[in-house]
Amino acid sequence: MSIFIQGTVASNGYALAEAMIYRGIEFELQAHEIKNTPTELHRLDEAIATSIQQVTALRNQTLESLGSQEADIFEAHIYLLQDPEFIGAIKNLIETQHVHAEFCVSKVTLQYMQLFEGMIDDYMKQRGSDLRDIGQRIIANLRKEPYGLTSLLQIPIILVARELSPSDTIRLDLRHVKGFITEEGGQTSHSAIMARSRGIPAVVGLSNLLENIHEGDLLLLDGVAGTVMINPTYEEQNDFEQRVRDFENERVGLMELKNMSSTTSDKHSIELAANISGLADLPSVIEQGAEGIGLFRTEFLFMNRTSLPDEEEQFEVYRQVAERMTGRPIIIRTFDIGGDKQLDYLDLPYEDNPFLGYRAIRISLDRPELFKTQLRAILRASHYGNIRIMYPMIATVEEVRLANQMCAEVKQDLIQQGIPFHPQIEVGIMIEIPAAALLANQLAKEVDFFSLGTNDLIQYMMACDRMNPHVSNLYQPFHPSILTIIKQVIEAAHQSGKWVGVCGEMASDPLAAQLLIGMGIDELSMNASQILPIRRMIRTTSFTQLQQIVKTSLSYATSDEVKAHLHAEFAKLQKNVN
Repeated sequence: MSIFIQGTVASNGYALAEAMIYRGIEFELQAHEIKNTPTELHRLDEAIATSIQQVTALRNQTLESLGSQEADIFEAHIYLLQDPEFIGAIKNLIETQHVHAEFCVSKVTLQYMQLFEGMIDDYMKQRGSDLRDIGQRIIANLRKEPYGLTSLLQIPIILVARELSPSDTIRLDLRHVKGFITEEGGQTSHSAIMARSRGIPAVVGLSNLLENIHEGDLLLLDGVAGTVMINPTYEEQNDFEQRVRDFENERVGLMELKNMSSTTSDKHSIELAANISGLADLPSVIEQGAEGIGLFRTEFLFMNRTSLPDEEEQFEVYRQVAERMTGRPIIIRTFDIGGDKQLDYLDLPYEDNPFLGYRAIRISLDRPELFKTQLRAILRASHYGNIRIMYPMIATVEEVRLANQMCAEVKQDLIQQGIPFHPQIEVGIMIEIPAAALLANQLAKEVDFFSLGTNDLIQYMMACDRMNPHVSNLYQPFHPSILTIIKQVIEAAHQSGKWVGVCGEMASDPLAAQLLIGMGIDELSMNASQILPIRRMIRTTSFTQLQQIVKTSLSYATSDEVKAHLHAEFAKLQKNVN
């Protein structure tokens, strides 16, 4: 007789396969006395250093394969591995209790997890799983054991676990892992975010999962209804297969929008573009019907290597992107190095607060030989397609003028050398610093377009590091101050006849995207996988109605009030469509 369990949808999709149980590393709850405290502290330091190296590699891998939103998950892990309060508490326990490091890591991690799990906000509750991941990794490195999923799979399986970490989820072998189910976790857990990005069906929050499922059981995972059936009957399997066909039809329906315009029901057009980190992203960009590339993060050409890419190497990459996009616009952001993207071979100075320090355009303007080399490569590639240039981290008009002066000098050199380029290439800036947002009316006179980097803009506006668990609850995209300043930037640009895009996470959030469209945004750029769902939303939405919703939304005082209003209004719109 089959067993039916109800959980929470983490990632849409269906899977039918045998169960494989994964238990991971257990915390050590028994303390063992040590005699040499300095040796134990040294063991801990080595394990932490190894953990940072491993997580940095995962961050870079995720950045290249999935994008910045998913990579930021591992950036938060690096932050905690370097957090003096968290690591200090572990060391203090070793020094005062004279017990082995594995126990101290376990105890402090569990204490921090309890702190998060006791919070009211569901997003913050789910950060406990990140702490578990970090603690288990340190313990594995203390034991000199491999961490995470290492099994070589030969058959299709559904992974069953008490909880999956982001580290586990990014390493899942999609040739064999058809889905996963866990006892713990929620829609906002980082493993759920990873699952959605990788297209892995997942259901979480399934009570008593490991008591009901055994290795080799046949599982039917319904990642739409949020259910799991254990050892289904033939009839239940047949019914499931029909649901799978319906789901595939839905996907086919989305694909029919691939070549359609992103136009509202009352004929207002939005450009939907994709964010990329390199050539590997292009197939999905083209497959999902992107109307352009709204953000090419060129810094990834500079990472995971021992020396700078020269002009020819950069030119070849930019040229290939231009040719493969066949005339569609491509915004190439000059390298955003610094902050969370350090390059050993550049010998950048140590900074207490690198996110507010020597990074992005500040490095470019200070090291013109690096900047001009990149500008030459971009300009040369512009001869082969519709390329635009964008400067990151702009705070002042002077920075834009100096960058444009260097660009003009490079153009003059190319003319003298008889090297072709697009002479009227558009140049824009990222609006991600409040100073730039407030000076938008002046900056609009210096450039051809703006792109709102909402991720950083929100952090700087709210004075909160979204990777810091103590203040990440202040990262509020729907805060009235954020919405007000975004609207002001859009209006300032339009008054000068310039267009504005968004390349932060707000672009791919249906709720935020509708609000941005109502404000008059011209372009939304996102992970390629989100383009068709957002296009469908746009085609069933009235621009006039969205404008009215924006007016009332800006009258509220808190983020929660704004979101409640938006949910209610957009539910009415959807009801009218249906």
